[in-house]
Amino acid sequence: MELTVEKYVQWMTNFAQLITTHKQELNDLDDAIGDGDHGSNMVRGMDAVTAALEPVPATLTDALKKTAMALISKVGGASGPLYGTAFLEMAKKSAATSDVGELLAAAATGVMKRGGAQPGDKTMVDVWHVVVPQIQDDTLTEEAIQTAVDHTRDLVAHKGRASYLGERAKGHLDPGAVSTGYLFTSLLNVGVE
Repeated sequence: MELTVEKYVQWMTNFAQLITTHKQELNDLDDAIGDGDHGSNMVRGMDAVTAALEPVPATLTDALKKTAMALISKVGGASGPLYGTAFLEMAKKSAATSDVGELLAAAATGVMKRGGAQPGDKTMVDVWHVVVPQIQDDTLTEEAIQTAVDHTRDLVAHKGRASYLGERAKGHLDPGAVSTGYLFTSLLNVGVE
């Protein structure tokens, strides 16, 4: 499916709304295994993204770059650089294609490289790894996204702040995986698949 700049702005608007709605939940999840501010950081970042996308940029590449810069500059902790890298990699790839599956595959590779995480490390990578292939073959559902997010509950964290807790991180959802779930849910909500 082709990602137009108009659809992209709708996607980010929907993502911003989901993040704002679930801010406290994300903070609470982060409080259990991190420093308790993932929701607040993501709201700050998405407010900056929303502002950066007004007026609507002329090209998809511009829109993706503006998103990346807003997230890198406004979101604290590891999430800013990781989300920023995802959108920066999509911006680079968008010079050659506007296919959402190809863009997201480039983003997933960038996130894994930037954070050094692999599937099973209890990070947002656990969601990217499952969801991107399903977007590429047009089979993604909200249930699949939720299953990928829920899978992080029983993992032992090997990256990020939660890794300091070892086995004690088990039983808690990874907050970055949850916010990544909202990223993909919002993509489904606007009909880009």
